[in-house]
Amino acid sequence: MRNGTETDSTVTVALDFGEDAVTLRAPPHNHEAEQGLLGAILINNRAYERVSDFLRAEHFADALHGRIFAAAGKLIDRGQIADAVTLGQYFAREEDFERDGGAAVYLADLARAAVTVINAAEYGRLIHDLYLRRALIDIGQDVVNQAFLPRLDVSAAQQIEAAEQNLFDLATTGEREGGFRRFAESLAGAIKLAEAAYKRDGHLGGIATGLDDLDKLLGGLHASDLVILAGRPGMGKTALATNIAFNAARRFAESKGADGAAVGLFSLEMSAEQLATRILAEQSGISSEKIRRGDLGNEDFNRIVRASQALESLPIYIDDTPALSVAALRTRARRLKRTDGLG
Repeated sequence: MRNGTETDSTVTVALDFGEDAVTLRAPPHNHEAEQGLLGAILINNRAYERVSDFLRAEHFADALHGRIFAAAGKLIDRGQIADAVTLGQYFAREEDFERDGGAAVYLADLARAAVTVINAAEYGRLIHDLYLRRALIDIGQDVVNQAFLPRLDVSAAQQIEAAEQNLFDLATTGEREGGFRRFAESLAGAIKLAEAAYKRDGHLGGIATGLDDLDKLLGGLHASDLVILAGRPGMGKTALATNIAFNAARRFAESKGADGAAVGLFSLEMSAEQLATRILAEQSGISSEKIRRGDLGNEDFNRIVRASQALESLPIYIDDTPALSVAALRTRARRLKRTDGLG
């Protein structure tokens, strides 16, 4: 080893083997930040509250630091004090501390390296950011390795979907979902929803299905809703679903999103052409059987052409991949949301 330089928590090491020089880069990390945060927790357990909602033990580059963080969290969650003394008893016989003079010595050193409680959250976010960078490196290496493997059972498109899913999972790691909200904030949201419904012609707060009785019952389709349409075979579930999709997309095109939405339609049974034929038949007033058989007169054909011209600009996207997994469906829906604004 000839030299080692550290920049932005990334260590670059140059190895000289005669004529060939190899440059190795260590994964991004910052041991000082980890030690400072752990020291702050040992000095004042309130520091743990500032990072516990997004930081996990596995986010620490040093596995030993992660174990200390997890153990401190267990004590704090039980209402006990986590400091150098209590954790020293917990780690008294741990061999991992032998390199640092024993658990008591190392924990005392951490306490001396403590940052203030005010800065604990910033240190926690730095540790989490460096974890994300290391995870990105792992995902990138995995994508490259998988692409080089000659596998017949996994297509390139499936590898792309898996990579997208891994990236999304990584992007949502540590997000502060949920949590308490002041009632005044929730009340303001409810007022905005009521105001939007009041100003619309249909007096709906959500997306219109185009079926007046259903809209009166549901108040339209809302982003927080999961609506399940169930029925026996042949009862008209697909026809109803395609009608709702058409009406939501039509209102979106007419009102520029006021009470409509771009629609993603996943069909695990019918092909995209069959679904398009159904919608075309409903809007033209000509049965889908006649359209498929070509049993059309001049007037029928003109009606189909006029209906298709009105339909082709609607934001309806159909995915007819059979046996689609839930994970793949979620990935494709997110991609559609990102590229075309799925509503």
